[in-house]
Amino acid sequence: MATKHDLILSHIEGLQVGERISVRGIAKTLDVSEGTAYRAIKDAENAGLVSTIQRVGTIRIERKLKKNIEKLTFGEVVQIIEGDVLGGADGLEKDLNKFVIGAMTEEAMQRYITPESLMIVGNRLDAQKLALQGGAAVLITGGFDTSQEIRQLADQLELPILRTTYDTFTVASMINRAMSDQLIKKDILLVSDIYMPLEKTRYLTTTDTIKDYQELSDASQHSRYPVVNKNRRVVGIVTAKDVLGKSETQLIERVMTKDPRRVKKEMSVASVSHQMIWDGLEVMPVVADDLSLLGIVTRQDVMKAMQLVQRQPQLSDTISDQITGEIQLIEQDVEENKYATPQFTFGVTPQMVDELGTISFGVLNEVIANVTKRVMVANNRRNAWIEQVNLHYFHLIQLESQLKIQPQILELGRRSAKLDINIFIENSLVAKAIVVCQVMERRP
Repeated sequence: MATKHDLILSHIEGLQVGERISVRGIAKTLDVSEGTAYRAIKDAENAGLVSTIQRVGTIRIERKLKKNIEKLTFGEVVQIIEGDVLGGADGLEKDLNKFVIGAMTEEAMQRYITPESLMIVGNRLDAQKLALQGGAAVLITGGFDTSQEIRQLADQLELPILRTTYDTFTVASMINRAMSDQLIKKDILLVSDIYMPLEKTRYLTTTDTIKDYQELSDASQHSRYPVVNKNRRVVGIVTAKDVLGKSETQLIERVMTKDPRRVKKEMSVASVSHQMIWDGLEVMPVVADDLSLLGIVTRQDVMKAMQLVQRQPQLSDTISDQITGEIQLIEQDVEENKYATPQFTFGVTPQMVDELGTISFGVLNEVIANVTKRVMVANNRRNAWIEQVNLHYFHLIQLESQLKIQPQILELGRRSAKLDINIFIENSLVAKAIVVCQVMERRP
């Protein structure tokens, strides 16, 4: 029998692409609690069925493979710009590759018109027709209408012609922001990208014995396995330590660790790495919503994935990228300067201050976090995550201040590190932080 959660997901999947979704609306339509509706909508977002877009809300989108998530459809553009469709509705599911602002002569426009592009224009009928003939969709700003001829041409070519009341600058900013958000989502590595699927996963059942464990361990050369019940739901995990000194006939159910930490495919690799460090785990089962086993993820998989992410170029800037891009390494002569730890400078720009004109507390924390990570990399600790920051803010750091950041390593171990970060303006100490890091290293 399907659960309420499954019914909500099925309902969402049956909605038209572009339809808006709300927690209250789902709860009322399907007669479920708002909490149940909220959890189902979040799972639908993780599954790629819906997307939450700034100023628009949550909308039903076409399910796409992750590699194509950076593209928007014309139907999604309609929702972003709060517009309507004047013609060419059959082409709404086509992907938008780029948009062009048609603030130029028709002769100059021709070089920019390409298939799957979107030409943003006003009430220029000839420019609208030229764009459609070149394979581009059309977005009319300012709330203007178009002619019946243009509508028919759009229907014939299956190229949408859209209308919005916003001006050209505003809609261009809205579309650009949506495309940037999609790129950032694409950059985030998920468990689904790295886990070992079920067909390659070795596991045991509650009715297996320690002898079965030993045979499986000899065959696979591994020592940690998820344990499932008759419905293949994960109920435990068993390791070499659990079976040591036990009788071969004893059931795995009696020696396993019950209710182990589990992860889902939609979780980020970064969050899983934190759990592994915190609990000292080497293997975590990957499960579905009903806790049925889908595969496993290992500490080694996570480490490789995080190292790969660090080597990949950024496709789009987050707020964190914009802040840390201002941090500059100070070149030092190691022979003359015994202060071997890298030092940095940072300039406070107008975007980084609060209403008083002083550096935002969040920005200062981001600077400290980035400096800490760069120091850890310099000391061959690439897989380090910040656990705690104790920040003391002594003096106001004002707009256009030039900061000098001097980190010092207090402790550096195999699983943790502690750093002292001092921040100066000229020769005055203005802030100080003690940072504690977790370090993930592969165990032998």
